[in-house]
Amino acid sequence: MKIDLILKEILPFYFRLVVLAAVTLFIDLILHLTNLVWIGRYLGIPGVIMILLSFGHSLRKRGMIRSDNPIRLLRLHEWLAWVGSTLVLVHAGIHFNAVLAWLAVAAMAVNIASGLTGKYLMLRSQRWMKQARADLRDAGLTDTEIEQRLFWDSLAAGLVRKWRTIHLPIALAFAVLATAHILSTFLFWGWK
Repeated sequence: MKIDLILKEILPFYFRLVVLAAVTLFIDLILHLTNLVWIGRYLGIPGVIMILLSFGHSLRKRGMIRSDNPIRLLRLHEWLAWVGSTLVLVHAGIHFNAVLAWLAVAAMAVNIASGLTGKYLMLRSQRWMKQARADLRDAGLTDTEIEQRLFWDSLAAGLVRKWRTIHLPIALAFAVLATAHILSTFLFWGWK
């Protein structure tokens, strides 16, 4: 059971984080090897735009837009946020010259980890509840008995679904820090 948990739940989570870091480092390496490091300076712009576009899923969940399939918007949110975050990380590079920018990057990294954690916890709790219901149904229990047996588990699964109450403030902290970084960049830019 523990090996199964590691293979199906833990490794995919860390694999996504490792792939994000590896892709970022690879792009940064290519830019350095080809003397195109200056491109990284501007990758933050499309990265932020992609991250902003990924909020379509959140707007749909809050009823602000109604035009698309929520599952498709969730997948688009994940993809746009991943690619946008990669571009922002390449933009940040390994240069430690701006505290505000690094605070924004740190908030973004926590936001990515929060999003992936929530995704995997929700999927795991949904699979577990579905399997538990099927096992109890196979054991011959009625729907009422199943609901009574799974009452506390159902409450726990409901709490897992509320992970967004943590993810949203983290995303907001990232948005505030990123906005402050962008505004300070415009303020102190060499406009000559």
